[in-house]
Amino acid sequence: MMADSKHISRMLKTARGQLDGILKMVEDDRYCLDISQQVMATEALLNRVNREILAAHLRGCVQEAVTAADREKKTEELVAALDKILK
Repeated sequence: MMADSKHISRMLKTARGQLDGILKMVEDDRYCLDISQQVMATEALLNRVNREILAAHLRGCVQEAVTAADREKKTEELVAALDKILK
């Protein structure tokens, strides 16, 4: 992976902590909108993680592809990933 692994790991551990907190909120029958707000915060963090990973892929893997065919393949992989994200 071309992205900063320590930074990505730290953000994912934060998201895991947020999910644990959300589960506790559900178990404690907390107010629905409070739970929803925490879900959205976790989604935003995961989206940031994904953007950093994809940006690193573009800057690293795609640019370092040796042949034009390799670059085309890497570009198509990125386009497919973006299609999934943007649906």
